[in-house]
Amino acid sequence: MSATKGVSKKAIFGYGRASSEVSITNLVSNIGAVAIDTTGVGTARRNLAATSYGTDKAIFGYGLNSNPVSMTNLVSNTGTVVTDVTGVGTVRYNLAAASYGTDKGIFGYGTNGGPRYTITNLVSNVGVIGTDNAGAGTAREWLAASSYGNDKAIFAYGIVSSVVSMTNLISNTGTAAADVTGVGTARYGLAAASFGTDKAIFGYGYSGAAYVSITNLVSNTGVVATDTTGVGTTRAGLTAASYGTDTVIFGYGANPSLISLTNLVSNTGVVATDTTGVGTARQLLAASSYGT
Repeated sequence: MSATKGVSKKAIFGYGRASSEVSITNLVSNIGAVAIDTTGVGTARRNLAATSYGTDKAIFGYGLNSNPVSMTNLVSNTGTVVTDVTGVGTVRYNLAAASYGTDKGIFGYGTNGGPRYTITNLVSNVGVIGTDNAGAGTAREWLAASSYGNDKAIFAYGIVSSVVSMTNLISNTGTAAADVTGVGTARYGLAAASFGTDKAIFGYGYSGAAYVSITNLVSNTGVVATDTTGVGTTRAGLTAASYGTDTVIFGYGANPSLISLTNLVSNTGVVATDTTGVGTARQLLAASSYGT
């Protein structure tokens, strides 16, 4: 339920769960228009993560399909998803991913249905997944992540034994920092993306008591702002991606009915009202920017 900044102008939503796990993708144009379903390739799964890498490409990784997996699927700079690549590191789901260092990525946190992890796996600028790195801070799942400040990233929110709003900054070398007490409503099942060339936004989610449409902006130094009342349908299990160089789109999710709604975000972080989505309504999918 996470996504990242890219220097690209387009985005892609992929995978997730409808009545069962799917590998459907939906491309997003540089004006935020969501395309009809494209039959995906590789293993259908949910609760995965995605990020841009290599300046103009993307990668989907990990997830759940009966059992946790660590497989990845690369996305070309034209939005073509390739077949499964056997992943490295600990199989898990409910993780998050973001780009960092201008052309690389990082997957982090999650669970395998048992323990929760702080493990991170770096992604090189050619899409190669690194071995497990011991993460920092509180192990948790169902969090979100985004790039910010041109070359860094941030993981935030999630669930431990209860919902949390803590954040962990990622340096431009991929190092995860210790916990920072977050601001705003603790929640999980939210989404995040970069916007405005060097900032980010967290949005939506489930507080443990209710679905929310709250957003929290992230400055270009990684400072998370207090809650902003969101617009549109409250939901969780959604995803987000940057597109059009400086704008964002939130899409899909459940509340609890599956939906394919989207909400565009301007380059100042303003969230627009609901737009009727296209394609299969689903949740627990992932999204990333890609291409030029």
